[in-house]
Order: sequence, then structure tokens, then C-alpha cells
Amino acid sequence: MKRYAFLFFWMFFGHLIIGQIPVDTTQHIIPGRKNDAAAMARPYVILISADGFRYDYIEKYNAIHLKHLAQNGTWAKKGMRPSYPSITFPNHYTIATGLYPAHHGIVDNVFYDPGRDEMYIIGRESIKDGSWYGGLPLWGLAEKQNVVSASLFWVGSESDAGGMRPTYYYSYHEMFDGDDKARIIKDWLQMDEEIRPHFITLYFPEVDKNGHKYGPEAPETMAAIHYVDESIGKLVAALEPLQLPISYVFVSDHGMIGVDPKDYIPLPEIDKDKYKVINSNTITHITAVNEADIMPLYHQLKASKPKDYNVYLAKDMPRRLHYSTREDKTRRIGDIILVPKGSKIMVDPIRKPSIGKHGFDWCAVPEMKATFIAWGDAFKSGKTIKSFENIHIYPMIAELLGLSVLEPIDGDAKVLHKIFKKSSNIVMQMIVSKTPQMRQAR
Repeated sequence: MKRYAFLFFWMFFGHLIIGQIPVDTTQHIIPGRKNDAAAMARPYVILISADGFRYDYIEKYNAIHLKHLAQNGTWAKKGMRPSYPSITFPNHYTIATGLYPAHHGIVDNVFYDPGRDEMYIIGRESIKDGSWYGGLPLWGLAEKQNVVSASLFWVGSESDAGGMRPTYYYSYHEMFDGDDKARIIKDWLQMDEEIRPHFITLYFPEVDKNGHKYGPEAPETMAAIHYVDESIGKLVAALEPLQLPISYVFVSDHGMIGVDPKDYIPLPEIDKDKYKVINSNTITHITAVNEADIMPLYHQLKASKPKDYNVYLAKDMPRRLHYSTREDKTRRIGDIILVPKGSKIMVDPIRKPSIGKHGFDWCAVPEMKATFIAWGDAFKSGKTIKSFENIHIYPMIAELLGLSVLEPIDGDAKVLHKIFKKSSNIVMQMIVSKTPQMRQAR
């Protein structure tokens, strides 16, 4: 049990430890990578994530740069639908792979894999171990087809997920400000054509951090939104003189909602010697050490007739969530899953929950919906589109870059075809059209 006690210590005090460890701010470069002749003629795509940037924040807090870009580009004004659970690591990696979390294996920010008898924990070395990650991320898809890529942070990008790291990448840290990020990307795009990245990822953590700490209605959260907004404005202005065919895709992984202490639900008493329990507040994963103990605990929890949360066998989770043993063959999601009703959260005595939360089913809590806007060389101007699932971003970007999808995915390129300009500079469309998107048979 010492091993799992350490997990909870890390989740509480890890940020203090990290602050005392030297931060690696160096750029990592994979040598010998070059664009082939066809790649040098392709457009450029910059995929930007502002963590926790709820779908209505642009208008709610008058993010002037993003509002202008949205109104002059393509905007899912009613939000993009996150995959379940609406948590950071699962959804960032879903956007990067076109797979639901239970299909790519990153099922939460922290989870237990009984086959490995190991924990995957954000902020630990496990995030750099590619064996945890399924699917082929966009940067790997590009590199396998001789298109150079770069990452200024993204879940999985500092591992060899899918067998390929980006040519240029950084280990995650929060030392760079918006100006630093704009400068690094501009430097990349001014490199010689042979080694210049055509696909770039960029990540901002500020809105999520302040949303958790202060809640979505707080002035500190508004300040973080304006900071990201100004950073995007500076980035676009910095790159405009390069006169390159750049398409920008601005997304978030999920939204945010404030939670009142009256909506706290006590975590039920569970024997920690017989079960591994990972409580993420908005979802609790329970994995039996011995599978024979699954049903006795399930019946015990059901018999207690909880009013504030649902008790599911993992195999019986609602199909529309794509989060059950039908989808997950590793038992990473657990054997029994506790799901609070509405926007209530499951709390335990070990850690105090934050004021702002996410992770809920967007159908029950619409505040979980994420942001999607796209502008630039390839996208229609002044177009508003209906809400859609984030699994469809992967094939859309693959098509923009003229890449063939090489592995089965859940997303479908046809969903977002309507947002392309008819005269856009999407290259090699014939190659892509002759390679149908392989949908995962589940």
C-alpha cells in the first residue's frame, strides 16, 4: 500500500517538488529528419490548445482577438463535444489520434493498469513512456510520410507514442510565456525548407489552472483568458509577414464548471487491500485485485441505493460514451465505475477538491463543451458550424496536410469537409481520397 500512498502524496505535493527540480527548457531535436520534395510544397498547420477554455468564453469574456479570428474563420459557436471523460490527458490525446480514450488507452490523468501492475501519473516519467499510448499521433503520422513536425507541448509528444517523436519538441514545463512561444514558432517557420516543420502543436495551460483554482466566473480566470487571447493575437501578427500558407486550428480539451461544497459526495468506504481506487472527483475507477471480488462489491454498492451517483460495472457503461469494457480491453477504466449525477463530485478525506471542475459527461453538464475555431489559408471565412465530436480533428488535419491515415481511427474526415475553402491549398487531395479513412471496428 505504500506505493499507492505515495501516489496521493504526489498528487497533493508534487508541484512543490517540481518547483525544486531544475527545469529542462532545451529544445530536443531528432537528427537526420527532412521534408521530402512533396512535403516542401504542402501547407502549414498550427494546432493550438488552450486547456479548459470553455466554449462560451470567447463571448463571455470578450476575447477580442479570438472573436475576430472566429468571426472571420470557422467557428463551432455552440461548442465542440469532448470525449468522455472530459479530462485533460484523455482529450488532448484523442485530438492527436482521432481515437476515443478507451481506444488509445489514456483513460484519465491518473489510472491503474492491472496488466502492467503500474500507475500512469501526470507529472511523472510515465508520460514519456510511449508504451502507454495507443494510436498514431498526428506528428508521427506526418513524420512517417516525410513531413517534419514540431511540438511546443502536447500530451504524448515527448514520448515515442506510435513509434515517432516530433522532429522538434520540448519536455513539458511552464517557463515560456506567450512571447517566447511566438518567437520559437516563428524561428521554426523561418528555417530552411528541407527542415522546416509543416505541422506544429502549441499548448497554453493558464485558463485551466485559474479555472480550477478560482472557478470559471472569477476575475483571475478572465485574466487568463485575456492572456491567451493576446498571445494568439501576437502569434498571428508575428507569423503574418512570413507570407506562408498557414492554417490555424484553435481548440480546447474541455470546459469548466464551478462546484459548490453542497454538491460534494463522500466516497464510499472501500477495502484498499482488495481494490485499487482512483478517484478523479467526477469519475471513480475501482479495479479488483482479484476478479472474483468484482461482483460482491458491485452488489454492495448497489444495495446502498446511492442517490447522488450511479454505480456501473465497466461493461455496462452507456454505449454513447465509448467508455466500457467493450472498448477497453486493458481494464484501465476499472471494473466498477462510480459516476456522480449532474455536476456533483466524489470527494475523499485525502485531498481537497478544486473550486472549478471538469470530467463530466457533456450531455449532463453542457459547460464541459470545448472551443473550436479555425482560420487561415484553408478555412472558410464567416462560417458557423454545428457542434461535433473532437475525434474528427485528426482526419481533418491529415487531409489539410495531404497525409494518408495509416491506422484505424474513430474520426471521419467527411464531418469537417464543409469548412474547407473550395480554392484552399490542400495538397495531394487525390492521394487522400484514394485512401479511405479506416474506421475502427468496435
